[in-house]
Amino acid sequence: MVSTSITVPDYWQDACKHLGKKDRVMKRLIAQFPDVSLSSRGDAFTTLARSIVGQQISVKAAQTVWDRFALLPKKMVPAQVLKLKIDDMRAAGLSARKIEYLVDLAIHFDSGAISSENMKSMEDEDIIAELVAIRGIGRWTAEMFLMFYLLRPNVLPLDDIGLINGISKGYFSGEAVSRSDIREVAEPWAPYRSVATWYIWRSLDPMPVAY
Repeated sequence: MVSTSITVPDYWQDACKHLGKKDRVMKRLIAQFPDVSLSSRGDAFTTLARSIVGQQISVKAAQTVWDRFALLPKKMVPAQVLKLKIDDMRAAGLSARKIEYLVDLAIHFDSGAISSENMKSMEDEDIIAELVAIRGIGRWTAEMFLMFYLLRPNVLPLDDIGLINGISKGYFSGEAVSRSDIREVAEPWAPYRSVATWYIWRSLDPMPVAY
């Protein structure tokens, strides 16, 4: 596995002050989870690979599969992933489709088609457009990349099940919510919607997830 340092956003305290003033639910959640925050492992390939592994399965299941998968290459780098045997990847719990996606992702990184350095100066929507052109990466995966690798502060992943469920429970007494409902709740969160989303996740699962 790649050994990476954990980076915490420098805007976190400002974001918490802003959200605490604007939203009573946020004020309660921030007080409830004072010593943890969104963090980046600092490795673009690992962040995207973890996001692919986590697609359409629970956080717990995703962690289990990732832990098995991460033992296979000598290092979690594109060139090493491309050397893995399909059968070994299947045995780790990866579906055939996710294996295809991970291999394609590794090819893009190994060939230089993706430059994480260039992305640091790009706008959020431009990064999303570049990433979704890769097989297996949809908008949600690209949004996780923005949040967990680039630590962008104002991402609102409208298709995220945790965000949908958390807003339903925290703001609508468990009733079903629409995209417009989510946008309305999230409007006061700007420009720190990533931070608010992270706290909504904590309301459902106190253990922080990291990609």
